[in-house]
Amino acid sequence: MVTLDESIIARLKTHGKTFEVFVDPDGALALRRGDPVKVENILAVEDVFSDAKSGDRPAEQDTINAFGTTDAIKIAEKIIREGDLQLTTEQKKKIQEDKKKQVITVIAQNAINPQTKAPHPPARIEAAMNEAGIHIDPMKSVDELVNITMKAIRPIIPIRFEEVKIAIKLPPEYSAKAYGSVAKFGNLIKQEWQNDGSWIGVISIPAGMQDELYSLLNQLTKGSAETKFLK
Repeated sequence: MVTLDESIIARLKTHGKTFEVFVDPDGALALRRGDPVKVENILAVEDVFSDAKSGDRPAEQDTINAFGTTDAIKIAEKIIREGDLQLTTEQKKKIQEDKKKQVITVIAQNAINPQTKAPHPPARIEAAMNEAGIHIDPMKSVDELVNITMKAIRPIIPIRFEEVKIAIKLPPEYSAKAYGSVAKFGNLIKQEWQNDGSWIGVISIPAGMQDELYSLLNQLTKGSAETKFLK
């Protein structure tokens, strides 16, 4: 259980009333991410307040009207999942930095420049985000932030999400050990073993991961794999 000094306030306004709990910030964020967290382990006080700082508690009937129960643990979980977390400036900054990196990674791996069909380097994506003045909301999911970012940077750089299909031929001396890793790299559309022991397959991958695929093939076959861009 976290101490009061280390806790933050999670607040939910519903049914015309305010409900608050003292909670560990890291534990609260983990719970919202879907991690297996026991609510009782991240509460500083197993109680629900109408004003946590003053120690005021809501009327029992108001609690029942809002949550259908007076169970503090069940109520706290709903407050943490659906309410606002009063994060410190330092906590917000760290979350924003981490999520910005995740957004850049997702876009770099899945998007291309439709004019050149080449991926955008992460540095270019970050520069476009900065130019567009992207605000990373620490409470939004990475998926939401990716959508917001893509809309904002399209006027700045040509970019779109796209899947590509690549045909691959692994030579006999490497096929048995290499085909499993290649098949798992993307969505395996079809595969065929040849009489000479070579392996031919077609995989679909996010367009931005082409360089990673070619790097993997070079490592697995010492540069002897053959590839053909299909789409």
